[in-house]
Amino acid sequence: MGNETKQPIWTKNFISIFLSNFFIFTAFYGLLTSLPIYVVDELHRSEVDAGLIVTIFLLSAIVVRPFSGKLLDDYGKKRMLMVSLILFTICSFLYLWVQQYPLLLALRFFQGIWFSIATTATGAIAADLVPHKRRGEGLGYFVMSTNLAVVFGPLVSLSLIQATSFTVLFLILAILITAGVIFTATSKFNIEQPEQNRVKKRLQLSDLIDKRAFPVAFIGSLVAFVYSSVLSFLSIYAKELNLLDAASFFFVVFAVVMLIARPFSGKLFDKKGPHIVMYPAFALFLIGMIILSMANSTFTLLLSGAFIGLGYGTVVPSLQTLAIQSTDRNRSGHATATFFTLFDTGIAIGSYLLGLVAAELGYGHLYFYAAIFMVVVIVMYKFVLHRKSSPAIQELKESN
Repeated sequence: MGNETKQPIWTKNFISIFLSNFFIFTAFYGLLTSLPIYVVDELHRSEVDAGLIVTIFLLSAIVVRPFSGKLLDDYGKKRMLMVSLILFTICSFLYLWVQQYPLLLALRFFQGIWFSIATTATGAIAADLVPHKRRGEGLGYFVMSTNLAVVFGPLVSLSLIQATSFTVLFLILAILITAGVIFTATSKFNIEQPEQNRVKKRLQLSDLIDKRAFPVAFIGSLVAFVYSSVLSFLSIYAKELNLLDAASFFFVVFAVVMLIARPFSGKLFDKKGPHIVMYPAFALFLIGMIILSMANSTFTLLLSGAFIGLGYGTVVPSLQTLAIQSTDRNRSGHATATFFTLFDTGIAIGSYLLGLVAAELGYGHLYFYAAIFMVVVIVMYKFVLHRKSSPAIQELKESN
């Protein structure tokens, strides 16, 4: 037991999958931040259409995600990661030529398919590489690749929008994800599933959804619903407040506080259990949303980024760890797929419905009501997961 606890996390393979995931999400968040502005300013569409451009991408991811766990088992995680990355990259280059809104919707839907498979693969590979009893810490570090991309993607996209053009932006993001493909192709993860796990032909419900990870994934979907308001509309909100420059640094502050807190929260999660980490993180997320709803200066906007970074940046990796911990080790791909299926669903529904709220009431009210909804999330976490019978919680207690 002592030797397993001391097993290193930052191996060569772990660094490889960390960087692969970073490139994927850099392109994802760069497009996610810039496309709503592109739709409104360049294509002259409504704010609802801007929200739909996010929703349609995640809709395809939601449709495909339940099947991705079985695809990884049948064809291998590394192979499916490479195939999906190549097709995701081709789609990224197509933004240079697609300039009509209906075609843009179609491209977003098609690209979302490969995004869902690629991110399921990276998450499952990371779960396999991390020492079992250091999963809270290790997967917390892995999720930092996503959170760093939350900074780098929007920072690049918003800076380029102001300095050059959307054409240059799309080209640079496509080049970045191409670098991710090259990097992944030269890596060796060596975690393919045994051949006997791939012979089953008949599709069953267990191939699509891991029922033991479902309760955790449900809470994740509620968190994602709230965060979709930040993900989809922060850039438009900041532009409305004449704070678009500060919006770039919002994600910088988000990442800095998350990076500072992540090592401590991950170790605390492994040693003391999730509850001592989750409730303060929920509270910080809620406070950050309230501050964002009242933002009227660079300081308040960045302050909200700090609170949201501490809260959301702790909640999501903790929930992902719980989802994977709740099932068998050889079903990490299915647990990851289940978690992200519901997480993407929360983002997709939130991007569309909260876009309607923003169009009707304004962004300040949107973020305030999103903060109120966080109270519902906390209550749901209390009743769904904070109980002795929760498989994920029981597993953590037994392993400690």
